[in-house]
Amino acid sequence: MRLLLIEDDTTLNQELSQQLRKHGFAVDSEKSGVNGAFMGETEPYDVIILDLGLPDLPGLDVLSQWRNKHIATPVLILTARGAWHEKVEGFKAGADDYLTKPFHIEELIVRLQALIRRSAGINNTNITIGELSLDEPTQSAHWQPTAGEKQDIQLTGIEFRLLRYFMLHPRKILSASHLLEHVYDFDDEKESNVIQVYINRLRNRIGKEAICTRRGQGYYLNPDALQSSK
Repeated sequence: MRLLLIEDDTTLNQELSQQLRKHGFAVDSEKSGVNGAFMGETEPYDVIILDLGLPDLPGLDVLSQWRNKHIATPVLILTARGAWHEKVEGFKAGADDYLTKPFHIEELIVRLQALIRRSAGINNTNITIGELSLDEPTQSAHWQPTAGEKQDIQLTGIEFRLLRYFMLHPRKILSASHLLEHVYDFDDEKESNVIQVYINRLRNRIGKEAICTRRGQGYYLNPDALQSSK
């Protein structure tokens, strides 16, 4: 999943970016409210972390600007302002969650994962389709047949991001360019056929019929192919 981090503290920005990448996110980071507002409007993010105390444009103004333009990307406010009335202001401006500093990275990660699941209409605590489940803490997957032992599936970082995106959008046709935008960050170098390469790898891991090709349009995850044990 692709994430935008807007945090003006250089050290925290760098540390968070590093930790978020380790936990399976493609991360773009900004320190400026103006630049962050522009990125949030022009790039297709799955979730945004927004600091309020930005030097050039307050975080609440950035958030209000997005919501007034009907940008519905889930936003988690991350700030040192913990008073109840400040939280109320944040939610009124359109925030989806609120976390005060200092915080534990583990709490931030589970809150982000919950926001992403909710935005995809998933109410469970994990992402499961048929007998295939994602294990987000280990960035792996596993088969859990109704009768039989669990079978672990090891994934690379990109394979995990790609499979997670497919599982969050089952049956939806996704173009290669769309997938690139959501599993890589802005500065990554991407070869033209990289999505096809990783889709072939995933097919080898979860079944040839699990990810289908719609000629001239893209790819989609076929939930029916995940119902029988592998």
